[in-house]
Amino acid sequence: MSKLNYLRCVNHAIKRQTPRLVVNVSTISTLTKPAVSHPRVNYSKVQNIRFYSSEKKLVVNVPSMAESISEGTLQTWHKNVNEQVKTDELIASIETDKIVVEVRTPESGVIVEVASQPGDTVKVGDPLFTLLVGGAAPQKSAEPKTEEKAAAKKEEPKEVKSKKETPAPQKTEPKKEKEQPLKNEEKSSPAPTPAPQKTEPKKETTTTTTPTTTTTAGASTSDSGNRTETRVPMNRMRLRIAERLKSAQNTYALLTTFQEADLKNLIELRNEFKDDFLKKHGVKLGFMSAFVKAATAALVDQPTVNAVISGNEIVYRDFVDISVAVATPRGLVVPVLRNCEKMSFADVERQIQQYGETARNGQIKMEDMAGGTFTISNGGVYGSLLGTPIINPPQSAILGMHSIIKRPVVVGPLDQVEVRPMMYLALTYDHRLIDGREAVTFLRKIKAGIEDPRRLLLGV
Repeated sequence: MSKLNYLRCVNHAIKRQTPRLVVNVSTISTLTKPAVSHPRVNYSKVQNIRFYSSEKKLVVNVPSMAESISEGTLQTWHKNVNEQVKTDELIASIETDKIVVEVRTPESGVIVEVASQPGDTVKVGDPLFTLLVGGAAPQKSAEPKTEEKAAAKKEEPKEVKSKKETPAPQKTEPKKEKEQPLKNEEKSSPAPTPAPQKTEPKKETTTTTTPTTTTTAGASTSDSGNRTETRVPMNRMRLRIAERLKSAQNTYALLTTFQEADLKNLIELRNEFKDDFLKKHGVKLGFMSAFVKAATAALVDQPTVNAVISGNEIVYRDFVDISVAVATPRGLVVPVLRNCEKMSFADVERQIQQYGETARNGQIKMEDMAGGTFTISNGGVYGSLLGTPIINPPQSAILGMHSIIKRPVVVGPLDQVEVRPMMYLALTYDHRLIDGREAVTFLRKIKAGIEDPRRLLLGV
């Protein structure tokens, strides 16, 4: 039987035992034995057998994030190499200028290779990791456990012996030490005075040396103190926020005007109907819905505040999209409430609650923050008394809400002094487009709607 025919028989025999494997016979003089052996095959006479699985490798690229975003920073890997994953399982997180993009597996398999490490800049379309589709993770944890158990069993008797051996010298030595003081006591009984004289100076020397070391250590620590510095790189969102805010200061002619609003009627309205509102709409009644509706009415009344400069032209919008600033652990995000002129109080509160939850969980999307014609920033939740907000480009104005503080004010036709819950309102606007008359009229319109919520219902 010729060598070629013999190798063909080997190939045929192995194919019958492992139908999913393909055998490749080469001229290299090394042997790779298959997992399933055939009883009639003598593998020592075979030059080389290589097995190739039918599983395929899939290269997963960096997904598209948004129209204006072409790259991001790889934040973390949620799975490691040689780890088995399921379909649509979270693999990595990529940080962009505004959001964190989650990369998930298109199919189940095993991660074979990663192309980037955390902190690297990745571009859209670049290879991110390689997935072995349908593969199984290698099982290497069983052997180390058996080795560790065997090593532990070998080390246990040694520890027992050492414990048994160590007490022997410890028992013999103290016996001698105990016998010696007894003999010394018997000898020193007739003369008790010299014994305390020998022991007392030794104790004095030990007590005098210890305080000096502690005092010097305390003096050194008090003189030096803790003067360390920690440098942490800025994330992409913080860098983008800084860039946009500074660009707004350099581009816009920023000017801020102020008003104060009496929230007594609004608070009484909320306290009276908050339970009924919650039962019917399933969401709590807050102050933001009133301010959003008041700002919407003012934007419709003053369309210039809702406009924007584009080159040498002014773009007027027939819709009102209000961005609401939401603070997250990673930075400030501004999701957009679209078509506010068509929304009710319940719609506004429900949408704000949904945006707040997704923003805090890091699941907000780019399309949720795209656009916007006006911004409301509520610094009052942090106790801010007064401030000048900065415009969110490319908008032309921003409203700043502040904390509610009770203070005496003059009210009524009889000029009575009463304690009222007051709030300062700040409007920062682009003076290139908006004149002072329009800005003040706009802010007074918001003040009127907040102080008398019936105007918002009647549209006056």
